[in-house]
This record gives sequence, structure tokens and C-alpha cells, in this order.
Amino acid sequence: MSENNVPESVAGAIRDDPWLTPFAHELARRRHAADEWLKTFEQNEGGILSVADGYKTYGFHEDGTGVHYKEWAPNATQAFLVGDFNDWQFDKEMQKDDFGNFSITLPKGSIPHDSRVKIVLTLPSGERVYRLPAWITRCTPPPKETKSVSYEARFWNPEHPYQFVNQRPYPSESLRIYEAHVGISTPEPRIGTYKEFTQNVLPRVKDLGYNAIQLMAIMEHAYYASFGYQVTSFFAASSRYGTPEDLKELIDTAHGLGIVVLLDVVHSHASKNVDDGLNNFDGTEWQYFHSGGKGDHPLWDSKLFNYGKYEVLRFLLSNLKFYLDVYKFDGFRFDGVTSMLYLHHGVGAGGAFSGDYNEYLHENSPVDKEALTYLMLANDLITKVAEKEGTKFISIAEDVSGMPTLGVTRKDGGVGFDYRLAMALPDMWIKLLKESKDEDWDLNKIVHTLTNRRYAERAIAYAESHDQALVGDKTLAFWLMDAEMYTNMSVLSPLTPVIDRGLALHKIIRLLTHSLGGEGYLNFEGNEFGHPEWLDFPNINNGDSYHYARRQFNLIEDDLLRYKFLYRFDRAMQHLEAKYGWLHKKDQYISLKNESDKVLVYEKGGLLFIYNFHHSNSYTDYRCGVEVAGKYKIVLNSDDEEFGGHARVSPDQEFFTTDLEWNNRKNFIQVYIPNRTVLVLALAD
Repeated sequence: MSENNVPESVAGAIRDDPWLTPFAHELARRRHAADEWLKTFEQNEGGILSVADGYKTYGFHEDGTGVHYKEWAPNATQAFLVGDFNDWQFDKEMQKDDFGNFSITLPKGSIPHDSRVKIVLTLPSGERVYRLPAWITRCTPPPKETKSVSYEARFWNPEHPYQFVNQRPYPSESLRIYEAHVGISTPEPRIGTYKEFTQNVLPRVKDLGYNAIQLMAIMEHAYYASFGYQVTSFFAASSRYGTPEDLKELIDTAHGLGIVVLLDVVHSHASKNVDDGLNNFDGTEWQYFHSGGKGDHPLWDSKLFNYGKYEVLRFLLSNLKFYLDVYKFDGFRFDGVTSMLYLHHGVGAGGAFSGDYNEYLHENSPVDKEALTYLMLANDLITKVAEKEGTKFISIAEDVSGMPTLGVTRKDGGVGFDYRLAMALPDMWIKLLKESKDEDWDLNKIVHTLTNRRYAERAIAYAESHDQALVGDKTLAFWLMDAEMYTNMSVLSPLTPVIDRGLALHKIIRLLTHSLGGEGYLNFEGNEFGHPEWLDFPNINNGDSYHYARRQFNLIEDDLLRYKFLYRFDRAMQHLEAKYGWLHKKDQYISLKNESDKVLVYEKGGLLFIYNFHHSNSYTDYRCGVEVAGKYKIVLNSDDEEFGGHARVSPDQEFFTTDLEWNNRKNFIQVYIPNRTVLVLALAD
């Protein structure tokens, strides 16, 4: 025990947040549950790394001794391996061990590369069921002529597998994430490919100045319109976009550009498909999932994992290590963490979080302790694999609840995520744009929302993500300019008040969110230049159209369109952060929030940020406090002509400090700050 009777195992978390003290013993119990699993793994198999190496023995593997296949199906009484290689006959019976694992070894070369395979399980009733192997690494859609809707498993064993040539880059302290979906990353109304993303999108990401990409919808999903969130085969990279080797080339190429690659991993739930998913795999509903209502998500029409079972933990932990080892991903964004953390899954009245610590940390709170344990173990694994590789991997939690200690390290008694998504920020911006004129915006409330995050728990800030781009919602650009985006975005047409306001606020909102909202930043592809269409995948309601399942990158290449201005500003913003590193620096000081003038001033990363939100008033010789004396220059001006502004401030203008205290800063400068403009100043060399 440490002082104040706080268990040593959570002393670090309590040190950073003394308000956690009343819950110290509950936090310690939660940590103990995960630590006990680590001990069990150590005793049984030599540690969590060995458990997570399950992907090396389960599923299909060919070596010098033959083709090996292993599957866990404890309820089944008999199993056969069938496929194109044996004309789907029941002549390859598998052997079952005492742990419910079936296995078989065939002569080397007996199963051709990319040929179809299945496992046939005999249930206690005598019924035989066909299943796709749970650990399969390649699945493809059925041929159209078969009229089947179920995916097909394939034995992926290329003669010349892709060989990585580039070293993994070490993640930057300032994470600038480009969230992307390979399938929509083409201007044409069709499904894009891994190779096209490698050739066309990665150079754009590099040009913009992002140092990470977050790939969505990679884990195989039979239903394209699920956006990848109804996973059917967890170890198979989606075949819609190409081959596993193509995805490896994409990641390797990104590494060569200095870009880390994160996987949007879905371990919060699984597709309820039976024929090509995990549901009812061995004839029971409780093999991978909870039985009864506990195993069904109330809103997502999907199945919920039982995180308290050893073999389920093996499956999920191995899934993480597989993507780190085989595909060389550099970390994960964990989807649906709020759903995992609570027995109510964040649905209904249970999802209305007030911030009271009792909601999260009381011993009788509705926290799913087993899911929480899994997330701790997942972060343990990610850390251990990174240490073995001599690098650092990233883990990000998509959590809207504000669960305390989610972003505290495991050694300090937390769950271990590196970052959490600052999910309140896009909600704030949408609410403001939807309900208020910008002249009525409350700067105090905006700044409070941007800066109101847990001390010592890092956040990824974003003004909008894929959620806001989906049909049924609106992007910031749409909220600002949808009335005229299809008519007045040409430079040949007059700059209307709607477009002028939209361009100005789009830039201001993004820079403000970037510089005050977190310790990392995220942008969904296309939003950086105000993509003019929502995102809607082909489905029965739109006639299976791909018209809105695309990103029109061609718009920024058209010199006659104003989208280029927003793209240039986003690029300038990312490169400026790369130079000064405000995301990871702690020198933030907000010196002015003037509600009547609508002016906001703060220092961050050695820079001085000056915003004028006023819809009409520009200010001459506006006095701004600054701590460090000297000569200042403009390093970013949203009103520059290059960014679609009015060029009302000379880019060569210099500002000299006056040695008088102003707004609790030792010096001040005087600037001309036009309406709806942000200026960023730095000390001149």
C-alpha cells in the first residue's frame, strides 16, 4: 500500500487524478483481473505473446512437412476438411483433441493456392454444417452465376509472397491521422483498390503533411454498406480491394514515405452471419459469443463476444498480433469501445453519461469487467510486441463515455490506450452550425469544450470524421455551404456571402480544433477540401449505386474550383504543426476570449494564435498579449489569397513587442486582424 491506503498497483493513476482516490480499490481490482490473466497465460503457454501467436498454429499453414489446418469447435463431434482439392468429398477427416480442437495434416502441395476450402462439422444431433474456417486469411465473394450470397474461403499460399523492404517509421509525438477507406478512394463510382490507393492517395497524404493513415473496413465483411463494421472473417483482409499482397505493398509504401498505418479494428462485435461468419460456428450460440440476449447488440443487429473465455481471448489477441506481424500495421483504432465497456452498451438511458465518477468506477457500476479486462490485455500485447520490435505502436479508443483511466498506462493502473477520440468536438461544431448564427457563438463555451479533457490522458481531436460524412448527416462544408456548393464553387462565379463565410469558417474551425482540441489530430479523407457530397454505400435504398461511395479528389486538381483553397490551407496547417509541434507541447496559454469583439488569442507550441470570429468587424492595432519579447512574423494567415481569402494582411508584415504587461502576459503586440480570419505568428529568426 502507498500513502492514503492507495494500492501501489494504481498509485500512478491516483497521483495524476486525486479524485480517483475513493475508487482506488475498485481500480486495483480491475487491474488485478487483467494481471491474473497474464499469470494464467504465463503458466499455461509461456506468456501473452505465445497465446497471441495462435494465428501461427490455427487456420492453414504450409511448411516443409505438409499443409496443416487446425480449428477450435468444441461442440462438434466430427470434422472434415473439404474443398476444390478433393472435390468436396468427406475423405479428409480431422482429429479432435481434449480441448475441442480439430486438426489435420495433408501432404505438401496438396491444396492449390487460392483454391476454395471449407470445414464440415458434425453436430451432436448428427447434422452436418459447412463453415468458413474461422482463422482463414482470404475470402472472396461468390461468383454471380451461383446466386449465392455467402463468401468463399480460400487457401492463400502464393509462391512469391510480398517481401517488405521499408523499415517501420517511429510514430511522431504529434500524430496527424488521415482516416481513409480504400474502396471509396477513387473519384469514379466503383470500388477502389489497394494498388490505386498506394499509387494515388498515399502521395496525397504525404503532400498534405499527415504522418499516419487509419484504414477502415479492412477486416472482411460480406456487406459492403456496413462500412466494415459487420466483420465476417477477422483474419481476412477484404478482397474487394485486391489481394493480401497488395495490402502489404500499400503498408510498406506508406512506411517508405514515413507514414505509420493504423487499422480500424472491430472487436466490439461481429456479424451475425452463420454461413460466412462466426455465429453458431460449432452449432452453439455460446462458442465465441454470449448466449441469449446478452450475446446480441440491441441496435447493431450483431453478436457480442464473451471476453471471459480463454479461447475467445486467444482469438482476439491473435487477431491483433496477426495484423502487427503479418501486415506490419503500426497500431489500432479500437471501434465501439463504449459498447464494450458497459453492459448497457451506451444505449438508451445508460448512454447518458454525466461525468460522475460513480457511473464508471463504483463497484456496482454497469461496467463490463470482462470486456475491460480484454482491453487491458490488448494494450499489454500491443506494448509487448512493440518492445520486441524495438518500436512503438499506437492504440486509440473510440469512447464517447469519458471513462476515467482509459488513457492511463497499464503500469500506472489504467486501461493502457495511448489516445482516446475527442468525440464531443464534432458534436459541438455540428450543433453550433445547425442551431446558431456564428455571431452568437459563445467563445468561452467553445474553448471549454475544446480543452475539457482529462489531465494526462491524451486525445485525438477532430472537427469531423466519417460519421459526419455519412448520408443522413452533414459535413462541416455542407452545413456551411450546401445551399451553393453545386453552383458557386467556381472562381469564375462571384464570391457570394455564403461561400465566403463557408470557406473562412471551415479553415478557422479546423485550425482551432487542431491546435486546442487534443494531443493528436484526425481528418477523414476528402473533408480537408470540403468534399461536396455525403457518403452513401450501395444498398437497396439507392438502387445499389456507387455514385456517393467515392471521394472526388479530381475537384482539387481543377484550378477553376475553390476546393483547392481548403486543400492548400489544410496542407499548410499540417506542415506548420510538423515544424512547431503544438500537438504534443504543453505550453498552452489562453490570454484572451473577448465575447463582444469575438476575438480569441492563445499561445501554443511557441506560436501565437489570433482569431477574429466576428462576422463583419475587422480590427486595426488590436492588442494581443505575448510572453516572449521580440520580433514576430506571420507563419499562417487564413485570409491569404492562396487560401481563398481576401489578402487583407501583408504576408511580410512584422510585429514588434512592447514591454508592457497585457492580459497576464509580459508583452504585447498590435495587429490588424480582419473579420473571420486567423493569424498565426512566430518569433522571427
